[in-house]
Amino acid sequence: MHWLYLGIAVFFEIAFALGANAADGFTKLWPSVFTLVMAAGGIFFLSRALLTLDVGVGYAIWTGLGSVGIVLLGALIFKEKLDWRKLIGFGLVICGIIDLQLTGA
Repeated sequence: MHWLYLGIAVFFEIAFALGANAADGFTKLWPSVFTLVMAAGGIFFLSRALLTLDVGVGYAIWTGLGSVGIVLLGALIFKEKLDWRKLIGFGLVICGIIDLQLTGA
């Protein structure tokens, strides 16, 4: 169940960051409300996952997968630049997550 909670937390983390961009410095009401709700949801589900996972592992996976999702969706939704250096960075993050899995985390 902890992996499901962590996956949901990653979803909320990505939605939070995209909402923060849309909130325009918290000057727009509904995007700001959305951002705060997504942040709270992400922290809630992360805390549920951390009941079983080591905090370092859970947090690393949460932020790593969240970062990859945010950059990919930022490129798709906001037309942000996606170059080979970012792709290498994604690969390194994913390798790190796989390594955490293989070490029994």
